[in-house]
Amino acid sequence: MQRRLLNPKIDFVFKKIFGSEENPKILIGFLNAVLKPIIPIVEVEIKNTDIEKVHVEDKFSRLDVKAKTSNQEIINIEIQLKNEYNMIQRSLYYWSKLYEEQLGDGDRYDKLCRTVCINILDFKYLKNDRFHNGYRLKEIETNEELTDIEEIHFIEIPKLKKLNSEEEVVDMLEAWVEFLRDPESEVVRKLEMSNSEIREAKDKLYKLSMDEKERELYFLREKSIKDEISALANAEEKGIQIGIEQGIKQGIQREKIETVLRLHSLGLNIEQIAKGTCITETEVEKIIKENIN
Repeated sequence: MQRRLLNPKIDFVFKKIFGSEENPKILIGFLNAVLKPIIPIVEVEIKNTDIEKVHVEDKFSRLDVKAKTSNQEIINIEIQLKNEYNMIQRSLYYWSKLYEEQLGDGDRYDKLCRTVCINILDFKYLKNDRFHNGYRLKEIETNEELTDIEEIHFIEIPKLKKLNSEEEVVDMLEAWVEFLRDPESEVVRKLEMSNSEIREAKDKLYKLSMDEKERELYFLREKSIKDEISALANAEEKGIQIGIEQGIKQGIQREKIETVLRLHSLGLNIEQIAKGTCITETEVEKIIKENIN
């Protein structure tokens, strides 16, 4: 029986495909599709090629792809499967670290390179319908660009419209996102015939999927990600439950205050209100003092 291909959206597999020194054309093709530079990228130096087993099993580790391009850019690519509701803050933080770590003691600021963070998300995050959004620093009123030295991209896989295998896919970013979404789709099979980078990526994915050792590491990583997603879901459910309980308590307290104030407005004294509401006289007095000027 033929084995199903591994999921390229799992960061372990993504890094093996796009962060491979053996197949730099894959990353070059992807970056040119995302950034669409005036001068195309022709070379990349991949910075963090190692994937240690301890990081594969650590659900909090980041298996991202970091590279320097022939256009003198520092690039970081991260893929996320679960919405942690902090991607903007997280991306700005990692961008600042990438930017800051370029300088050593005594280095001049003009040595700092253009720095780009690319976030690939398997969920909808931004409040628009575009599957790809790129941001730079711009003037608030005139929209004049201050600099392109900071650039942050969000690619939201679920927002990409369904592609038709009968139509020619012109935009290469759509092609790459389709590969990540479903590498066995008819669209990707057709793209393999005409695009060498997509073909190399599919070949790399196939080899990973047939390798016993790589499959073992893949399933370890998949388990760690599922554990992280489960932990986040449990924390979210717990937070919702706590919120409900707090809301109930606040509702009861508000009703208690309204009852005390209503009885007070009818002319009942503190002792009578306390007896009628089963609240201590001290608490009745405190409610009246805090809510009536």
